[in-house]
Amino acid sequence: MFLKKILTGVLSALIATSSVSVHAQNSSEAKQKKPNVIFILADNVGYGDLGSYGGGELRGAPTPRSDELAKSGLRLTQYLVEPACTPSRAALMTGQYSIRNGLSLVIIPGSPSTLSGKAYTMGQLFKDAGYSTALFGKWHLGSAPQSLPGAHGFDQFYGIPPDISWDSASLVPQAIQTHSFGDVPDKVLYDKGPWINQQKGNGPLERVKPYTMAVRAEIDNELTDKSIAFMKQQNAAGKPFFLYLPFSMGHYPNLPSKQFAGKSRIGQYGDKMMEGDYHLGQVMDALKEMNIEDNTILVFASDNGSTGQTVMHWDRQGLGAPDMGSNGPFRGDLGEATEGAVRTFCIIRWPGHTAPGSTSNAMFSIMDFMPTFANILGAKLPTDRAIDGVNQLDVLMGKSATGNRESLLSFIGPDLVAARWKQWRIYFKDMNRTGTGQQTVGGLWANSAPLYTPKFYNVEMDPHEDLQLTNYAWIGGPIFKVVEEYLASVKKFPNPPPSNVTNFSQPLSN
Repeated sequence: MFLKKILTGVLSALIATSSVSVHAQNSSEAKQKKPNVIFILADNVGYGDLGSYGGGELRGAPTPRSDELAKSGLRLTQYLVEPACTPSRAALMTGQYSIRNGLSLVIIPGSPSTLSGKAYTMGQLFKDAGYSTALFGKWHLGSAPQSLPGAHGFDQFYGIPPDISWDSASLVPQAIQTHSFGDVPDKVLYDKGPWINQQKGNGPLERVKPYTMAVRAEIDNELTDKSIAFMKQQNAAGKPFFLYLPFSMGHYPNLPSKQFAGKSRIGQYGDKMMEGDYHLGQVMDALKEMNIEDNTILVFASDNGSTGQTVMHWDRQGLGAPDMGSNGPFRGDLGEATEGAVRTFCIIRWPGHTAPGSTSNAMFSIMDFMPTFANILGAKLPTDRAIDGVNQLDVLMGKSATGNRESLLSFIGPDLVAARWKQWRIYFKDMNRTGTGQQTVGGLWANSAPLYTPKFYNVEMDPHEDLQLTNYAWIGGPIFKVVEEYLASVKKFPNPPPSNVTNFSQPLSN
């Protein structure tokens, strides 16, 4: 009997030890398993458009799935980007100010602006870490061979031409309407116009079909379907994946798909908000169906604040309804360096790491994702260039309320036009609308007028920047220090020639 007890005890101990060992091994494997990463980038969606940021139902366009995402993840309330599409996307992909890659203006077809082949991008970061990588949507960083997604780490690309934006679907109809090319048949114009492209690895860019207004309306259905198919394929193969889905939600002309046309109470912009929210939900549902949402970092953000009255002409029915979003309490439109243009929404979900329903007011730049992801992957970024992003993992994990950033610079073309330091916004150039009456435009067409003395605003006290603080010049000290540090970095790592499409006394090409 005594011997039996001893044997029973020994066997129990062995089983328990074995169980602990297996559990420890499984835990270790779980910790070492690389998280999938999905970055869904909306286009020109403002701070106040989503329900979780004060919009949604209140703006006549409910966004239940993004609201659900906010409840299950982290909502950033001081997420800052660059003034326009190309600059923001360059900053996201490289972790650098866009001017360091000569991309501080929106790329205009025919201009020489293009991403350098020497740039180190987020696609390459994940590729080097053993991930399958895909981009479905808008690249907007150039069409030169060295600039294409495949040259920067993406295994797959499908989307609009890599040097233009969603509104390029209207180029041929506008040319036909205005008889700009004489009696050239419509078929010839569409053949020579923008096409949907695809690229496999670093192979050639292939044309798929003309990018028409009808294709524009349904494009996000295609992009989402391809994204989900990619996710399922990689999951079945047991390989971690990085999916970059920069779809069209928010960018004029906001032509909704047949499924969502007329669904909102505010017109085509609201319809597209609801459609984009639905596509986000499709991705979330796919992750749940594959049982991988717990090991997936899902980011949903916008590249810029929304457009304003400058896109009134995109109304399809002649009713004068602007195709515009809401920048919440902040002043300005896409293309300016105002708070409303460079501050927008960002929601991050990483189960087990980001606290459900949490909010952070830490200053977080679009450039910060690159070093944050590098830290998560245990990867090192290149040291032969300036990296302006900072690691914000502690913000994601809820370990820091303030994060590792307290300042940010804003460039337009060759000029440093504005800066943020803590709650203070300072302008070195004035953001003014141009023209009078019906010719008044702002945003991308605003006039950055020279100033002899900077303007100061407290954007926490005065988010709409209505009160210029003339007796707060002391704020210049800390901000000038940030500028000096940037200038010192440029001496060490010189910038290429800046974007230029108006000053022909200088060479156009880089």
